[in-house]
Amino acid sequence: MTNNNLERNIILTGFMGTGKTTVGRLLAERLDRRFVDMDLLLETQFGKPISAVFAEEGEPVFRDAERTLCAQLAQERGLVISTGGGALVDPANRAALGQTGMLLCLTATVDEILRRVETAEDRPLLGERSARRQRIATLLHARRDAYGAIPHQIDTAGRTPEAIINQVLAALAADGEAPGMSVLPVHTPEGQYDICLGDGLLRHAGHLLANRGLRPGPAAIVTNSRVAEHHAKTLAGSLREAGFEPHLCLAPEGEQHKTLATVATLYDQFLAAKLDRNSPIIALGGGVIGDMTGFAAATYLRGAPFVQIPTTLLSMVDASVGGKTGVDLPQGKNLVGAFKQPAAVIIDTAVLGSLPPAEFASGMAEVIKHGIIGAPALFEMLETGLPRPEGPRHKHLVAEAVRVKIAVVEEDPFEQGRRAVLNLGHTFGHAIELVSNFTIRHGEGVALGIIAATHLAAVLGRCDPALVDRVIQVMDRHRLPVELPGYDSGAIIAAMGHDKKRAGKTLRFIIPQALGDVVIIDDPGIAWVQDALGRVLGK
Repeated sequence: MTNNNLERNIILTGFMGTGKTTVGRLLAERLDRRFVDMDLLLETQFGKPISAVFAEEGEPVFRDAERTLCAQLAQERGLVISTGGGALVDPANRAALGQTGMLLCLTATVDEILRRVETAEDRPLLGERSARRQRIATLLHARRDAYGAIPHQIDTAGRTPEAIINQVLAALAADGEAPGMSVLPVHTPEGQYDICLGDGLLRHAGHLLANRGLRPGPAAIVTNSRVAEHHAKTLAGSLREAGFEPHLCLAPEGEQHKTLATVATLYDQFLAAKLDRNSPIIALGGGVIGDMTGFAAATYLRGAPFVQIPTTLLSMVDASVGGKTGVDLPQGKNLVGAFKQPAAVIIDTAVLGSLPPAEFASGMAEVIKHGIIGAPALFEMLETGLPRPEGPRHKHLVAEAVRVKIAVVEEDPFEQGRRAVLNLGHTFGHAIELVSNFTIRHGEGVALGIIAATHLAAVLGRCDPALVDRVIQVMDRHRLPVELPGYDSGAIIAAMGHDKKRAGKTLRFIIPQALGDVVIIDDPGIAWVQDALGRVLGK
């Protein structure tokens, strides 16, 4: 860590039972720092347990003392601080401690928290044990905005204290490179690349790439005119500051232009810019730009460094991670492509503020998908969260979704098995997109496809029918379509025949058996598929 980081406090907050004290004490030992447990200090100050303070003097008296302690600790440096679960709900406390160092919020699911605290006696806010689960859920909902305002979020469910500490240390190192940044490493058969995640990272992109070994000199920024208008100037300026010579390479906007013909125009622009085999080729845009640029980078001079800078929520959480690139043919999506791992991915969540509502909603389909696949806590958050979160909540939402994809692609980098679960909803969804002539956005098709896949799981007896209702409700909450009247099921099923995920003539479907339990099934029977699809089509 830098000297500046050595002086900064590390403040761990979050709901009770998320591991703040355990992790804080071990982290302080690792870093040879003083550890401060705020609740323990307050108990010493009052001379009695917190439950007794609440019962005898009232919560306002405790919160006043907590506020005073936050102000006092804000005058010190080099501490590891574990706050009480409600301490940083107060914006003044967050601001006071946040000025002294890094705030990190530890999280866990309702059920995991209940398991950890169900035998605890000194939990004055939880009340009777029989009602604890509901009380935990209610408190978490009430505090969601306060916890969501914490810049760094760490899910502790199923993770060892050592793994959590390593994530804290990685966050500290990344924050020293660019304020508020997190780094999520991705391990591939070719080595490792970093996903740099934070607000305002376009301004730091040049140095982030140079720090990761990309050679200054000619570099291509591949984008479309709309994205270029908003973001190309900032990116190009950052690249120049780091010694790169950026060249803007434009491609037309829209899925209909994701073709080999468009890629050929990119080759011409690369040659005109005198790019060589060490020149970074940077995708600045959504999934279409990322897929095409990656394929062009994989094939230009037999391979040049590829960088992803996604500008849509959908591309941030899905297309930019994992190295799959490609273009469409008239018969279907992504039928020509290559695996090309990026040299780096830079996700600037600040750009999400300029996304139109429909485009943001489209990306939420992939976030919800990742919650179903491997992050039940994320799904639960989305069930009650705002349709369009702001600020740090953007970063947390993207980070949790990306972590699911990282875990899957590291296990199966070339889509030989497990990685297929990332196609949840896509067999239905891609066919719906194709039949609509791509008037239905990818995320909208995925949303409808996930609903159809959950219906399929239910009619096959593979999931609780209540899961169908939960999936429909969360899609509707985030302004995604939940039914598709007016389309012909036969045309959609015929379009599935061109899906690249099929095995011979056998269609492959991904279905959820429960949150966090997604499986692959082949050829479930056309009658069941028609039944599931008919429920989405309203037939």
